[in-house]
Amino acid sequence: MNEMLRRICRRNFCTCSPRPWLFFGLGDPGDKYRGTRHNVCFEMLDSFAESLGIHMETAHCKAMFGKGFVSGVLVLLAKPETCMNLSGESAGPLAAYYNILLTRVVVFHDDMDLPCGVLCLHPKGGHHSHNGLKSMIYHFCGNREFPRLRIGVGRPPGQMDTKAFMLQKFNATARERIDAALLEGVHALKQVLSKGFSESSKCFNIEQKYKHIRLQSLPR
Repeated sequence: MNEMLRRICRRNFCTCSPRPWLFFGLGDPGDKYRGTRHNVCFEMLDSFAESLGIHMETAHCKAMFGKGFVSGVLVLLAKPETCMNLSGESAGPLAAYYNILLTRVVVFHDDMDLPCGVLCLHPKGGHHSHNGLKSMIYHFCGNREFPRLRIGVGRPPGQMDTKAFMLQKFNATARERIDAALLEGVHALKQVLSKGFSESSKCFNIEQKYKHIRLQSLPR
């Protein structure tokens, strides 16, 4: 009887255990992209990993990978070693390998429609011509219902080429805003792990909306 009870308890514990999350940052490997708008998502992932003491030093599924626990919840962190346009080649196999629900795969991506340093949590969406997101959707078999953390980088001034703008490093003002956003993002992501995506995003997005209003008319 005692053995039967132990088996039932173990089975119930496994059933009730919170499912893992995958936080996946879009960017490109290599020093060329370090500190640029193009790789701001890697910075966010690195900041989150550092805040938890997670080391992302393991090569797995074409990504630099690490994992840890927040309030008993397993979180997997990954930065693709492919180019950004092929990010799905890493994210798809990772999600499949760990049997992660698509609604628990949070993709970090840069967003020129948001002022520099403004963040937004979205439960799903299209690719909006973002090649990294296109690859993600393709390797998720066309499914777009995965959450995103949008990281605002602003738009290029005047007639500046978009690609050149994204490959630039942040100036002093923009760097200050991004550093503040990294701290805000880390806090928001921890809330996602403890309270769930929907509840956490409501309050966070309201805060960021007011920040948007303050910053949208200022130099980027």
